[in-house]
Amino acid sequence: MGAIKVHEFTTVDGVVDAPMWTMAYGFPDDLAAAIGGLTASASGILLGRTTFEMFAPAWSTRAVEDDPGAPFFNETAKYVVSSTLTDAESVWANSTVVGGYSADRIRALEDEVDGDLYVSGSATLVRALLADGLVDELHLFVYPVGLGTGTRLFPEGAPRTPLSLLGAEGLSNGVAHLTYGPARA
Repeated sequence: MGAIKVHEFTTVDGVVDAPMWTMAYGFPDDLAAAIGGLTASASGILLGRTTFEMFAPAWSTRAVEDDPGAPFFNETAKYVVSSTLTDAESVWANSTVVGGYSADRIRALEDEVDGDLYVSGSATLVRALLADGLVDELHLFVYPVGLGTGTRLFPEGAPRTPLSLLGAEGLSNGVAHLTYGPARA
């Protein structure tokens, strides 16, 4: 049984949606290495429907020459949490719909996959995983910008979510890579 490792690009005010705002900061080697460290142990990618629908057309046409991450995203098994999507394989190779969100189904998937499950984006899914105590590592890549509006990982009115800091690293482009785990008693 592997770990569930979540990767989110976020602003200092917590916005996580459609991170086009990251482009101004580039993708330096240390950022690539940090994300590569997350994907290296992953044998599966767990995505919500919306993120899957954004990733599929973007990644499925890329080759290693376009982006060093392309083989990971294209060759790794992808598990899509959705109660409305019925066919993921015809959209993006190695993709399977696991049905609507169920903590029990995610636990079973953890047992089935030989290695870690990597989650990118998928804010709605990540909120549910956090609420059910299923996130082993939450990697927040905090960009030095506030947007004022947008989807937040922890929206107003969300339940209190205590976490433990596992690591903090400043990256060359001004991004802070913060790693959290479940709160320690």
